[in-house]
Amino acid sequence: MTGHHAGPRSNAATDGEANATAEGEANATADGGTNRATTADAVDRALEALRVGEPVLVHDAADREGETDLIYHADAVTPEAVARLRNDAGGLVCVALGHEVAEAFDLPFYTEEVDHPASGDHELGYDERSSFSLTVNHRDTYTGITDNDRSTTIRALGEAAAAPAETEFAAEFRVPGHVHLLKAAPDLLAQREGHTELGVALANAAALSAAVVVCEMLDDETGEALSPVDARAYADRHGFTYLEGSEVLERLG
Repeated sequence: MTGHHAGPRSNAATDGEANATAEGEANATADGGTNRATTADAVDRALEALRVGEPVLVHDAADREGETDLIYHADAVTPEAVARLRNDAGGLVCVALGHEVAEAFDLPFYTEEVDHPASGDHELGYDERSSFSLTVNHRDTYTGITDNDRSTTIRALGEAAAAPAETEFAAEFRVPGHVHLLKAAPDLLAQREGHTELGVALANAAALSAAVVVCEMLDDETGEALSPVDARAYADRHGFTYLEGSEVLERLG
């Protein structure tokens, strides 16, 4: 599978993958864009995919990071899902939490917590600030890095996000760890349009807890982010839904 990480295939049948490709082609407009009905359909498919534990692909914007993330709801991240994130995506495996959830857990933005000269003058080319918070392991893990351990941590974060008032965060998780936490902007998509906010907005719309895994899709051949064309082709091969950030903004922003 040239041009991306050739990780484990999903359980989607070949016929389903072919149908997804045909559907994507049928929904494309003459200029390669998508119309309003197609956008609504694509977002609805993404919401249903998250509800049943399947991943979706979201490209933020060409004039932002220009990256496509593989996104799961945290509840659905089995060890096999972690393996897909490692092998097929290849970026940093992070859990994005809604702002209110992160506040309930007393999670800061990383740059506000670290007193070090390198944390100053943090200028980004794609946004005003990073959404990084702390790194964690669940206390039931060993090293925290294995697929089993990261799955344990991520799924526990999903459960905790569903009932933050009932969760004693420090009793369940330790810092530092091997799962990077991201803290969404208070006003979500009205304030920031990163994968953190896009993923949490999708979880909210799917009536799931505000905890999603996001992982950048990288290209083995170029050493850069996987192009939207190749990311969409990957989604078609595996029967996954691909979304542009603009589609999420149009529907949920």
